[in-house]
Amino acid sequence: MADQDRGEAQPRRIGRRAFRARMEAYLGEARQGRSFAVTSHGRVIAEIHPPSIPEPPRRRPGALKGRIRLLGGAAGDERA
Repeated sequence: MADQDRGEAQPRRIGRRAFRARMEAYLGEARQGRSFAVTSHGRVIAEIHPPSIPEPPRRRPGALKGRIRLLGGAAGDERA
């Protein structure tokens, strides 16, 4: 019902067996923004949709290489 309030189309309905057989493909489509209603005997048993919270950016090891300098005399620096 919330989808109707926002003017979005109803999610595509797919059977439980079809979802199970092609789960990876349906999850890939969900990553691209599509929504699905999984049914069993004509009744909706689950909804698959993209997350409402955006995914945090992935870490890139080495991205700050050469940009960080350690200053001498910092707290905890006990070189004698």
